[in-house]
Amino acid sequence: QGQLVESGGGLVQAGGSLRLSCAASGITFSLFTIAWYPQAPGKQRELVATISSGGTTNYADSVKGRFTISRDNAKNAMYLQMNSLGPEDAAIYYCSARVAPAAIPYWGKGTLVRVSS
Repeated sequence: QGQLVESGGGLVQAGGSLRLSCAASGITFSLFTIAWYPQAPGKQRELVATISSGGTTNYADSVKGRFTISRDNAKNAMYLQMNSLGPEDAAIYYCSARVAPAAIPYWGKGTLVRVSS
């Protein structure tokens, strides 16, 4: 059974940086497209970054130039480097793994990011 576990959240001052990690187990990680979805209070989860099995990345306009998604297949892990954080970035960040567009994704339980102004 596939499992994803996020870590790296915390409290950061506006303008600061955080690096989130997502560790995968029970799946052939290298075959999966991986993504990060923040969910702010009262809002739906929002896709902000994806990285395909081949390493192609995509970003939401709201994070382009500030966030960088990466993966390490040897470690079954992926990362989200977040720079220039603002209050609008505060959310629970979930990682997701999907082997194909129509497949049911795996989800982690999330890691909380708080940004103080």
